[in-house]
Amino acid sequence: MNVKIIDLKSKTEVDAKIIDGKKFQLPSIQEGWRFNFQKHSKDKSANTFVLITVESPESIEGCLIYKMRNEIEPYMAYIEIAPHNKGDSKKYDEVAGCLIAYACRLSFLLGKEDYKGWLAFDVQESDKKDEQKLMTIYSKKYNARQFEQTTTMLISPAHGEKLIERYQGI
Repeated sequence: MNVKIIDLKSKTEVDAKIIDGKKFQLPSIQEGWRFNFQKHSKDKSANTFVLITVESPESIEGCLIYKMRNEIEPYMAYIEIAPHNKGDSKKYDEVAGCLIAYACRLSFLLGKEDYKGWLAFDVQESDKKDEQKLMTIYSKKYNARQFEQTTTMLISPAHGEKLIERYQGI
């Protein structure tokens, strides 16, 4: 899937791709990432995707692990942008949005029955303030909604379509 991300130094769009992560040495905690994608990708129900730029295809800008729970429910198990895309000196913007939009697209393609088009994910932080802060970001930026009083969040089909249009131009 072709996408565009923003090079913050030049303020220009950069051609990027979201592709299957199987042929990559996936990131882990040892490289400064929060999640060990190498370990989590070994789960047979996991589909791992990476976002790379066309210009530097060897560098992973973001990573996503997508699953189908109970073979019918789309679930974004793990998502993370590269450490060099965080903070004040980050290199690229819109990496997370592209990956979330891609997960939404998969929810339409793979979701079954009443789950088609819905994307579920959990926000789990050790500090409850950080958890609430992250949930607020997902709500404001991606229109995700908290499911009851849990840490589970959902993106509806209508909001998923808007994310796909915005980040993937479909």
